[in-house]
Order: sequence, then C-alpha cells, then structure tokens
Amino acid sequence: MSEDADPSLDRVDRAIVNAFQGGFPVAERPFEPAAAALRERDIDIDADELLARIRAMDEAGTLTRFGALVNAEAIGGAATLVAMHAPEDRYEAVAEQVNAHREVAHNYEREHPHLNMWFVVSVADADRVREVLDAIEAETGQETYNLPKQQEFRVEAKFLVDGPIEEGDVDLSGLGPDVAPTDRDHLTPRERDLVLAVQDGLPLTATPYADVASEIDQPVEWVLATLQRFDVEGKVRRVGVVPNHYALGYTENGMTVWNVPDDVVDEVGPAIAALDFVTHCYERPRHEGVWPYNFFAMTHGRSEAESDERVQQVRERMAEFWDVGEDDWDTLFSTRILKKTGIRLDERADANTEGAPADSAETEVGDD
Repeated sequence: MSEDADPSLDRVDRAIVNAFQGGFPVAERPFEPAAAALRERDIDIDADELLARIRAMDEAGTLTRFGALVNAEAIGGAATLVAMHAPEDRYEAVAEQVNAHREVAHNYEREHPHLNMWFVVSVADADRVREVLDAIEAETGQETYNLPKQQEFRVEAKFLVDGPIEEGDVDLSGLGPDVAPTDRDHLTPRERDLVLAVQDGLPLTATPYADVASEIDQPVEWVLATLQRFDVEGKVRRVGVVPNHYALGYTENGMTVWNVPDDVVDEVGPAIAALDFVTHCYERPRHEGVWPYNFFAMTHGRSEAESDERVQQVRERMAEFWDVGEDDWDTLFSTRILKKTGIRLDERADANTEGAPADSAETEVGDD
C-alpha cells in the first residue's frame, strides 16, 4: 500500500481508489449501488458524495480518468513496443523526430547502456508498423528493434493505497445487463461510435451511460448492454477509476527483462503474472547480438528500495523454474517521459468497422 499518496486523500477517498479500479457497475444510475457497496464496508457515503469525490479527484489529477478502459488490441489494428539507441549528443533531436510521428503513442527514456529510447507504435493496419519504423530509421539514422507481444500473461495496472478495502476487491460488474458474447471480429458503426465516445472516460454525472447514449444518439439500454458485452468479450478490460499512479506515490517504474529458456516460458508467465505488484507481463522476441531478453515484467514502486525488493521477488519466483544467472536479466528504469498521448483508437476502430448491415448482429437491446 502507498503511504506516499496525495496527502489530501482522506479515508473515504482512499477507499474509493481501492474499491473501484475495476468492477464499477454498468447500470443507468451506477453511483447508487456503488455507494451502497461502500456502506456495506463501513464507508459512510451516498451516491451524490461518491460522484463528487470522484469528480474532485479527477480534477485534481489524482485520477487520469473515470470509465471504461478499452482494450485497443481487441478493437483492431496493432501496437508494438520498439527500442532504439539515441546518441547522447543528439538525444533531444532524435526524440523530437520520433515523437513527430502520430503513430508513436508513448515514448520513454530508459536506463540502458545502448537501448535508451523505448516507444510504442500504434497503427490501424499491422503492415504499417514496418513503414513507420523505416521512416524513423531514415530520419534518425538509428536502427530500431521491434518487440511485438508474442504472449500476454497479465495487464492489470491497479495501484492500491493505504486505507480501507485494501484488497481492492469490490466487483459490481454483475449488476449490468445479461449479455452473451458474439464471435464477430469487427465493430459495427455504432459500436465504433461508442468506443470513440468512451475512450477518454465517461461523463462524471449521475447518469454517465445515458449521457453517452445521448451523445451518440442511441438508446441507453443499448449502451449498457454493449459495454457489458464488451467487458465479457475483452474489448473493455475493466470499468472504474483509473489512477494517476505518480499522484499515488508510485514513482518508480521498473521494466524487468529476462532471458527465460524457451521451454519454460509458458510456466514462468503465469507464475510472474500472479505477483500482485506486476502490472504488465509479456513474452517478446529477442534480437541476436543486441537484445537477449524474451520476457518482460513491469513493476511499480514508491521508492528505489521498494522497487529493488520487488525485482528481487520476481527473480526469486523465476528461480523456481530455471537457474537465473547475473547476465540473464536486467531492469530498465524510466528516467523521463518523452511522449505520452495515449493510444488513439479512431483510425484503428474505423479500420475494423463494417457497414450498416452488420448492425443486425449487435446486442438486440433497445434497437430502433
């Protein structure tokens, strides 16, 4: 738990942050059952105060947003992690050249003797990744190393703080409509409109889903059923508050990388993903002679000492499966955020949207 979180957060704020980093109800007036769940856990609050507190934390920057966390990969297109070397005497110029590409969503300076720039490329068409990297290489004169995800073991970036509901285990997702997943691999036009309407967060009102429905000119019943189905299908990872982890005191961002023997990766992945402080966990390709690591585990801590302790815990868990040597792993701490615009879904959603006839396959709730 974070003792270094914003000191303006009182006991009730901390309970809200812990309780609702997922599992927020998809219901027409969601703050009422959410407040009732807090009262059951000895947090004296009503729906109006819950809304006001979430709004205040959002305005203060304690939260980055409130709403549905869209799984960009499931919406369409592709994203990949890329590493490169930027010479020290040209570092700022190279960063500007990389960041000028609208396909670059995040870019971090990381501690590494060679690969000191790490960025994410997000495109509507996976074939365009190489095109973007070729352009960056031509402009910067530096080689890029593409590290696409080969297996995902965990993406669960929850940041808990000292206070009530310390396990963060309130789950009211079952209060939404009964839905059945579809086997469609595309979006319909109004599903696309819904994704774009919620990607930056839900309105902070007593009726956020109704407000979204009004914005995209659809029945609220359809919005509720579709978001609930997206949750079931994995197009939405979770619904709730999304904290600014820096504001909560999680200032140490360590990307641990490991050269895991190929024959134990499938066992190691779930074991490392089970560590509650690991927020992202993937298998990625090696690059011979430059990058020997095939396994990434992201940890966050509130101090260098805590980060070191967590990295050691990852190593201890790794050692249960293979003989980990000193040259088999590294930790790359981020020293600077060079760009962080978020993965814009507009083009990716558009590229994965079929025409109006596909609407007949949507969730049949509240159709006109």
